Amino acid sequence: MKEIVFDGDKGSQAATFAACVATILELPVSEVPDTGPGQDPATSWPVSRWLGGMGLGLAAVADPASFSWAGPWLARVRPPGAQEPRFVVMYGVPSGVAWDPSGVSGAEGWTITDGYLLAPGDVALARPARPPLPTTVGVVEGIWIAPAAGRPAQSLARVAALAGRGLEGDRHVEGTGTFPSGLPGSALTLIEAEVCDSFAPPLAADEHRRNIVTRGIQLNALVGSEFMIGPVRCRGARLCEPCRVIARYAGRSILRPLVHRGGLRADILDDGIISVGDRVTPVTPSFKPVASA
Repeated sequence: MKEIVFDGDKGSQAATFAACVATILELPVSEVPDTGPGQDPATSWPVSRWLGGMGLGLAAVADPASFSWAGPWLARVRPPGAQEPRFVVMYGVPSGVAWDPSGVSGAEGWTITDGYLLAPGDVALARPARPPLPTTVGVVEGIWIAPAAGRPAQSLARVAALAGRGLEGDRHVEGTGTFPSGLPGSALTLIEAEVCDSFAPPLAADEHRRNIVTRGIQLNALVGSEFMIGPVRCRGARLCEPCRVIARYAGRSILRPLVHRGGLRADILDDGIISVGDRVTPVTPSFKPVASA
């Protein structure tokens, strides 16, 4: 989600709806149709026809207060003491506020009344093409484990990787984390050091809560592909998108800046030892690595 310029009436439901839709679709807010006075922007015909022209639609969420989604969705929120609701962008599993054009979520007592998911009309036609594999070799810059959810992260120079389970001593192996263990993509999490360095101050291990910090390789491009961390074979499962949990650990506004930059969830395919300084290498028959900077 790219940053957009919001110059509308911050007390207007229609203006915050337009700003949120424009943010999710990465379009100028001026392209979102004006729904006119008295209309519900989420159910108006101008918006429905406009989205339909792009093969999209708004699907209502049955229980928005408890809804979670590994991507952006729209929530209509009721500020305390306000006459008119506003819209915010929610993100993650569990979901937190990723962007609030009017700032209403900064006050205590706001509630979610409705939720909407921007969805494709035909999901088979909307699947993105898989990106090409990285052409560089990365390096392991840090290894971190935590014995349980909420416990401080511990830095290691080397660790045993257990196939199908995770890193020895970590919550993903012990079943003591926030999310279930043993499922595909739950064994290992990685994040790029370059992403951590883009924050001021840089993201610390107890903020990002990822196991492996890499440098010099694009982790997003490893989704669906095998790669080596030193002698250990892994497979990228999906992006490790940010959520309300990581935002709570960090104690600062990191959810939106980490969208699509939160790293990688991976499966461990072979037992072995991972060490700081190990190379991170895509697995392809004809891979010819270029030395990373």
